[in-house]
Amino acid sequence: MLWLLVLMAVACITAVVLLGRGFGALGRRGIRRSGPGVLLRSLACVAGGAALVLYVWGMLHVALVILDAEDGGTDSAPIRPCRTAGWVERERSNGGIVDYTVDYIPLRFVCETQGGGSYAPDRVPGYLNPAVLGIGLTAVGLAVAAALESEYRARAEHKKGSGRS
Repeated sequence: MLWLLVLMAVACITAVVLLGRGFGALGRRGIRRSGPGVLLRSLACVAGGAALVLYVWGMLHVALVILDAEDGGTDSAPIRPCRTAGWVERERSNGGIVDYTVDYIPLRFVCETQGGGSYAPDRVPGYLNPAVLGIGLTAVGLAVAAALESEYRARAEHKKGSGRS
């Protein structure tokens, strides 16, 4: 659980830095006066920050499920978050729910059964992993486009400065 809290804190700090850097660059120059390189880098930072914010939102869901799973006492066996529709039949056929794990990519809570099987109850919202993937890939694509634009601009300036046409 401590590992998850540290990961959430680091992701929150990184998201704030990325969002601040992206919105700050656009705010200083304005969208219309920014060149394509600044605009692409800023949008890449904003998209990366947004992907991290969504990932932290999912980690918060997982952390709350872990708190529920670790709550000992009356009615704690089998693990409460693993009690989904049909869990009684699964328990009879697989020998019972014995433990849980957390997968970080894709983010999900996984219940393990005694027979060696596992299943993931719907504890993380279904939109979360695809949204993090889509926005994260958008951020990477924008960063690559910004790098290519910068390289193109540097080559054009080099050609202009050396007198070649």
